[in-house]
Amino acid sequence: MASVRLDRRYAVIMAGGVGTRFWPLSREARPKQLLALAGPRSMLAETALRLRGTVPLDNILVATAKRYQRQVARELPGLPARNILCEPVGRNTAPCIGWSALEVAARTPDAVMAVLPADHVITPASVFKRELGRAFAEADSLERLLAFGVRPTGPATGYGYIKAGPRLGRGGRVRSVARFCEKPGLAKAKRFVADGNYYWNAGMFVWSAATILEEIERWLPELHRGLARMEAARRRGRIPQAAIDRIYPKLPGISIDYGVMERSRRAAVVAAGFDWNDIGSWDAVADLWPKDADGNASTGRLLSVDAHDNIVASEGRDVALVGVDGLAVIDSGDALLVCRRDKSQEVRRVVDALRARRRKDLL
Repeated sequence: MASVRLDRRYAVIMAGGVGTRFWPLSREARPKQLLALAGPRSMLAETALRLRGTVPLDNILVATAKRYQRQVARELPGLPARNILCEPVGRNTAPCIGWSALEVAARTPDAVMAVLPADHVITPASVFKRELGRAFAEADSLERLLAFGVRPTGPATGYGYIKAGPRLGRGGRVRSVARFCEKPGLAKAKRFVADGNYYWNAGMFVWSAATILEEIERWLPELHRGLARMEAARRRGRIPQAAIDRIYPKLPGISIDYGVMERSRRAAVVAAGFDWNDIGSWDAVADLWPKDADGNASTGRLLSVDAHDNIVASEGRDVALVGVDGLAVIDSGDALLVCRRDKSQEVRRVVDALRARRRKDLL
């Protein structure tokens, strides 16, 4: 299978979310993807760095909220300013991807593009680069909407699943999609894992810009009409921000999974050969941080006395734990979170409560 030339390769990094489950470190003014949760750089910067040598920097686009434009530019100093796509409001992934595909197609009509969330941890980078290069070629030759599927390491209930169907093409690596599955209960997740044909849906895709725009036109006609209005506003080689600000908020808010992937007969899945972690909660971060002899994961100064399996993040202050197990203790300086690690998925309820109380100073 012939490889895709570098000049035809694009990557769109989606970096618009807030990451409410990482409160109090993640705030509206400094969201999860701009935090250094998994290494010395922000998660956005780590995502862009993984693409080095596989996608030219000039061909990397970042779709983000308008308010994060300057922060994104600081995190990625070599990125051309026109490559930061500023959403005036969040409208879910289908409008974001549709707009990105318009931009890519305008620059390179026969482009093949990867769509990658900014907040995933993927190792080793060398394997990811090899797999992504192969996926560019496969999506191009098969004219498919290619999703990366992650082989389950256990019956996780926090991920959607993809059931793989028959193999496609000569290599047999790519498989058609039999169906997409919602986040299952534990019993169903166990059946999925035992079956062997189910993968976690990693939310990472590769396709040609033309193919995804065709499928959006077919399955999301209202979104297509909005994108057509945006394209009609293109006068000087790019879509004016004023047109984006006027049209984008009126686009239907729907995910690419619900809107296109679950309907399209061109959806396909390929098993990821790399390790993947979507860092969905403070509990998940513990796998990435150094641990002491008692299993406490911490990035700051921690004094532990008869305390085990805790996770601690502190911006400046020392933390002492005595006789407690399985807690998440997160100190941002102006707010402190203490919860059981197994309840860290529910931190967003704190954010909801703060919003109801109009505590904008803590949001």
